[in-house]
Amino acid sequence: MEHIAVYGAGTIGSGQATLIIGHGLPCLLVGRSQAGLERCRSAIGQNWDDLIEEGLASPANKRAAMSLLTLTRDPADLAGKTFIFEAVAEDLESKRQVFRAVARYAAPEAVIASCSSSIDAERLAALAERPENLLIAHPFQPVHLLPLVELVCHGRTSSRALDRASELLRLLHRQVVVLNRSVPGFLVNRLAQALFRESIFLLEEGVASAADIDRAVKYAMGMRYASIGLLEYYDDVGFQLERAIAENVYPDLCGAKEVQRTTLEGIAGGKTGRRAGQGLYNWSRKDEADFRRRKQSPYFEGVREWTMPK
Repeated sequence: MEHIAVYGAGTIGSGQATLIIGHGLPCLLVGRSQAGLERCRSAIGQNWDDLIEEGLASPANKRAAMSLLTLTRDPADLAGKTFIFEAVAEDLESKRQVFRAVARYAAPEAVIASCSSSIDAERLAALAERPENLLIAHPFQPVHLLPLVELVCHGRTSSRALDRASELLRLLHRQVVVLNRSVPGFLVNRLAQALFRESIFLLEEGVASAADIDRAVKYAMGMRYASIGLLEYYDDVGFQLERAIAENVYPDLCGAKEVQRTTLEGIAGGKTGRRAGQGLYNWSRKDEADFRRRKQSPYFEGVREWTMPK
């Protein structure tokens, strides 16, 4: 059994810790400041309160899980840890400091699973003292609920490190996909950016409203690909028809290589999305609690698989 730590007390770290203790496994979480650790403890507690409200956990489960959590500011507490989820800021220097702490204090065979969502795995490997034990394990928010994790290897990732990461993630009821090499955006963000780019293009061209674009994605693509795969559907449609569609549609698709006007103007005007109160939608007219629940609700059933502490 791996001895697990999470390095980073932000949104990703708190979600990762929630998942680990929710499976009855002890978790050490290393943060930078006491205030950050307190925010992290509060976020983990809120995650459990959400599960209790949905009838997926009990107050006793929460108490038992929270007793498995240790928060610390001292990297020396990594002593004996064999698997570390790195979840600090998305910059090389922050990650270098974590890798140094792991090399100094953790078990010599410790695997580092970086939660990086955008940094090339080869660049991360260049920072590690034992690159064979490093790979990317990219989760998605909410981390404790959304089951997919992208494992991204680099040229020196050992098969043993990949096997250990896969085994632990499957123990945590994650769906694992493996990228044999790193590409910008990995799989999911690469596909998402293509969809975002086309959607913003359609908005700017006045083809449809944000609400109608969302409705089309939600009730056609979302429902379809919840049960069959994208490429399964491609095969089901058939190459001949897909060729005809491609010949008609490809020439008109958005081919922008720069960030689009809507995004740049939104940033310049302070209309940057939900947290700013205005983005493509006016969030003052939306129910925040309803949005929070809708964001989590597709994944609640997976919690029933957890081996919760009691």
